[in-house]
Amino acid sequence: MSNFLTKIKRFIPSKRKIIQLYSGLLFNVNFKGFKTGNIYQGNTKKMCVPGLNCYSCPGAVGACPLGSLQGAISADRSTLYYMCGILVIFGVMLGRMICGWLCPFGLIQELLYKIKTPKLKKNKVTRLLSYFKYVVLVFFVFIVPIMYAFRDTPLPAFCKYICPAGTFEGAIFLLSNPNNTDFFSMLGHLFTWKFCLLIIFVVSSVFVYRFFCRFFCPLGAIYGLFNKLAILGVKVDDSKCDHCNVCISNCKMDVKKVGDHECIQCGECMKGCHNNAIKWKAIREKIKKEIELEKLALEQED
Repeated sequence: MSNFLTKIKRFIPSKRKIIQLYSGLLFNVNFKGFKTGNIYQGNTKKMCVPGLNCYSCPGAVGACPLGSLQGAISADRSTLYYMCGILVIFGVMLGRMICGWLCPFGLIQELLYKIKTPKLKKNKVTRLLSYFKYVVLVFFVFIVPIMYAFRDTPLPAFCKYICPAGTFEGAIFLLSNPNNTDFFSMLGHLFTWKFCLLIIFVVSSVFVYRFFCRFFCPLGAIYGLFNKLAILGVKVDDSKCDHCNVCISNCKMDVKKVGDHECIQCGECMKGCHNNAIKWKAIREKIKKEIELEKLALEQED
């Protein structure tokens, strides 16, 4: 009976998977768009969703923060402060918890990894490659759009040349709709390039956990910078930790310690900690500490 229950539990999604699924549906709740093949243009498109979700997806009701940031840099610089503020708010609130809990493309990669095949485990090479997303961030999200901004030629380079979410959610969904058959005549070498990249990301995600997320995603790179500051996420109670490193060895991401810039705050490390040293951050405690620090600073000024 216990074996039967264990098998049943494998098919029951975790709370994190359910939240990932709901967030994906919430970001793409314009179901009418999938039927008509049209991109939603309502007022909510002026707001950004936290995760990587293509603006051109027929179901998308919000904008992608990464695409909006590139647009602000290369075309509409009046919104640059707004975009930076939104990213800071998302980062301070959640950090890379967005990657682990709210990003639709992260969920797709995790589901692909569940396909039974030999897996490439993390190692020194993958840890080194995990820094490549910062190269992508600097070059494709900042340098190239800035260069083209001086030419008055907007170019969201990452979205145009790399983003697999855009190819899958935007191009594939639009092209698969019978109402958009005339779109095929507009396809060229760029679509071929991006489609090949999408295939590479999809196939690689079967063998490597969150392949795109770990090595290429510039949005994850941005949020990773806020992990230590984030209000929500996981933390280690140093008084209980015996530094056995089970949490690090069991983690599929390229973390060096719990909560660092590579941690997606999934909370899976809690299950393997025999001392219960890993817990969710207590917001009340964080606020109390900040209040105490402010009081101490005021007392010192007096």
